Amino acid sequence: MRTRIGTRLILGAGLATATVIGCMAFVILRSQTAQLLAERTRSADQLSETIKSATHFDMLENRRENLHRQIRAVGGLQEEGIRKVRVFNKEGRIMFSSASEEIGTSLDPKGEACYACHAEGRPLEKLGIQARARTFRAADGTRVLGVINPIPNESSCSTASCHAHSSKQSLLGVLDVNVSLAEVDQEIAHSRRVISVSAVLAILGGSLMLWWLNRRLVVRPVAALVEGTRRVSAGDLTVTIPENDKHELGKLAKAFNAMIRNLADTQNQLAQADKLASVGRLAAGVAHEINNPLTGVLSYASLLRKRMDHDASACEDLDVIVRETVRCRGIIRGLLDFARPAAPARKPTDLNEVVRRAVSVVMTQLSLQKVDLSLDLDPDLSTVSADGNQIQQVVVNLLLNAADAIGNEGGRIRAATRPGPSASMEILVEDGGRGIAAEDLPRIFEPFFTTKGNHGTGLGLAVSWGIAEAHGGSLEVQSEIGKGTCFTLRLPSTSDSEASSPILPPLT
Repeated sequence: MRTRIGTRLILGAGLATATVIGCMAFVILRSQTAQLLAERTRSADQLSETIKSATHFDMLENRRENLHRQIRAVGGLQEEGIRKVRVFNKEGRIMFSSASEEIGTSLDPKGEACYACHAEGRPLEKLGIQARARTFRAADGTRVLGVINPIPNESSCSTASCHAHSSKQSLLGVLDVNVSLAEVDQEIAHSRRVISVSAVLAILGGSLMLWWLNRRLVVRPVAALVEGTRRVSAGDLTVTIPENDKHELGKLAKAFNAMIRNLADTQNQLAQADKLASVGRLAAGVAHEINNPLTGVLSYASLLRKRMDHDASACEDLDVIVRETVRCRGIIRGLLDFARPAAPARKPTDLNEVVRRAVSVVMTQLSLQKVDLSLDLDPDLSTVSADGNQIQQVVVNLLLNAADAIGNEGGRIRAATRPGPSASMEILVEDGGRGIAAEDLPRIFEPFFTTKGNHGTGLGLAVSWGIAEAHGGSLEVQSEIGKGTCFTLRLPSTSDSEASSPILPPLT
């Protein structure tokens, strides 16, 4: 049988609270009992001292009748809690007592009145008040506190003319005062009831407060999370959970809502990607079918252009047809390269040579745009396992994009090679053009996304990124508006023994 976490929390906390409060109640009750008994013991001892002082002269002058009368009078004060007062000599014989039937009898040395003195093995007059006190139950079941008080042999007793004791005798007898503990037991019982009821109320109050807090802070948020999870598993991505930043479960609810929003966005993106994939497959098929007619149009337009050299007006029109047909064929070729990328034919390749070939392809166009191209090729660069033609295509795309970013007013482009981190090799193409806006950087590798307006197709960087991924490498970009852009093509080295190089600072 499963139990809710809130129920377990309440039971555990309630048990811990009950244990703590129970221990505190026990300690308090025990301390109060000891305190009440100690006060009663001091009171009984003071009473015995008072009786001993009051009967001192009667004992000194051996006035037995007066002594009997005083002891019976004190012993008869039942309303004061006094149960019995008696005097017995050192042999244990009761000489005087408020209970007349006890006079002349002897006490058992192992009895409750003599045990303290004989058990300690020390002279009675040297025992403390706690050692001289004892508790026992009377015949009626009432607890009784007995305090014995020694009667020493004073010098007046050993030299008096009425009766004399040997000066070697240190103790003449013992005064024993018995007082009832019924009132103390009633107070203890009352305190036990009060403390017990208070402990129960405290436990109940604490449990109720814990239940309320648990329900408010744990049960409801957890139930909302469970319900939200169930709805999400059923496919509902519109669910939201109340958020409260004051505690961790509120932060969890906030993270849950953010996760659901991200899931909804991802689902929409996946649906859109699926649509785009379908459109892409359709577009690739259409492009493949269009490519053949375009080739025919280009061929016949070129033939007509040669036959009509004498007609300047017709030649201009045919030049437009040829130029736009070539442009359309380039777009279609790029689309096909993106939709159906060819697997790279890898072999050890010198990246420096790849960069030189790419520069030779675009050098004429760069010169027309007044671009100052500088090469910074590492002569000790290791070879990489790559398809040289595909890597050259990437470098050509990057150089042409850099030239477009510079424009027709001229500028600088820097192409460099260098060792990269984790035994990789890098090709960098850096320009001093207008740069790319920060909001456009995450999208520049998306198909058909371009910052060139109608001038670009948005396929060059997408194809380049795909080629880099196919080689197990990466294509990264750093750009700042007004300062230029730097593309980094990173490829793994063919040398397994090549040590990892530190990440070098960006080219400036």
